[in-house]
Amino acid sequence: MTTALQPPLPSQPLLRLNLAPRSTMPRPLDGAWWPRSYDLLAELPRLLGGLPPEWGHITSVTVNGSTWSETPGRTLVCNQVVRLRRTTSASAPHTVVLLAPGQGRWDLLVVPPESTEQAARPFMTAAERT
Repeated sequence: MTTALQPPLPSQPLLRLNLAPRSTMPRPLDGAWWPRSYDLLAELPRLLGGLPPEWGHITSVTVNGSTWSETPGRTLVCNQVVRLRRTTSASAPHTVVLLAPGQGRWDLLVVPPESTEQAARPFMTAAERT
């Protein structure tokens, strides 16, 4: 189990991210992320800043278009341009897909921001084992 917790800046709370152990076998989810809101432009810098360095530079992020706030087609995050894509696919309504050229693709379960600690914990833990 890998849990990425970033020390908070005075105005930033901890990153709530649990990652599954590295594996050579494909898996349906690579971890779980519990953002504090559905404002992608506010949440994305904290997420990308807390990812393991071996994941490389994330250049594309795909989220459910009916869940997350409106975003431009790309934005600058952690001093790099990140392409933001929205989908309405029923196959992944509660995931975020991260792509890093030459490194891979990671699918994270998104725990609804309004979830209580008690409701979120089973999802965060289960995603580590998928």
